[in-house]
Amino acid sequence: MAKYLLQILYQGSRLVGRAFLKALREEINASEEAAKRAGGGRRGAASAAENTRAGLTVEEAQKILNVNNLEDVEQIKKNFEHLFQVNDRSRGGSFYLQSKVVRAKERLDREIETMSKTKKEEIKNG
Repeated sequence: MAKYLLQILYQGSRLVGRAFLKALREEINASEEAAKRAGGGRRGAASAAENTRAGLTVEEAQKILNVNNLEDVEQIKKNFEHLFQVNDRSRGGSFYLQSKVVRAKERLDREIETMSKTKKEEIKNG
């Protein structure tokens, strides 16, 4: 009886150990992939710091303002103004949503500023 109990415990611990290792490997791979997408190095660190400060990523800000191209500043401004007015509390809108719209606009403005600085440096150094 004890022999079977030990076999069950042994097999169970092996199964749990394998599942844990698999989950750990997947998490490490996902973390590395996220670092690659963020740009890695100094640019990735700057992007992560900006995301933390703003509380949202560039992708989230683009979704909130419904824009795909960061170079289309006029469309960003137009969508921001529309969403800001629609969510005005005096018109029955939501202050929370209005705040999200403002934060999204600020995040995109900072990203556009960073992109323009990077382009200027590339032209200067290139």
